Amino acid sequence: MTRGYLEHVAIRVQSLTPHLAFFRDVFGMEIRDEKMIGGLRQVWVTGGIQFIEDPDFIGPEGRFAHLGIFVEDLDAALDAALSHDVTVLPKGRNWLLLPDGLEVELDQAQGDAVARALALDARNG
Repeated sequence: MTRGYLEHVAIRVQSLTPHLAFFRDVFGMEIRDEKMIGGLRQVWVTGGIQFIEDPDFIGPEGRFAHLGIFVEDLDAALDAALSHDVTVLPKGRNWLLLPDGLEVELDQAQGDAVARALALDARNG
């Protein structure tokens, strides 16, 4: 077993502009990364949200895309995951589909990032 933490939640939206403005203006969440992936503009903001702009998306069904989990030891986490009823997705060996359709992306954390993240008490400051 290895330890990990939720690094981001990926959400599909029809347009990034109003969402980025809302989360910036209300919560101070600024853009920390932006990429084009699969022809879709994707933006990560502080606070752990990844917005995926899909002009054809009509919510709310299918809005949630995946959970991004950073782990201390990617190989150990994948070994543990494969002992469960999961499917490795074509996106890569670190993309897993659970039996009920939940998609999980595992990524290797750097240094002591997992220990630091797990030491935070998000509910109590």
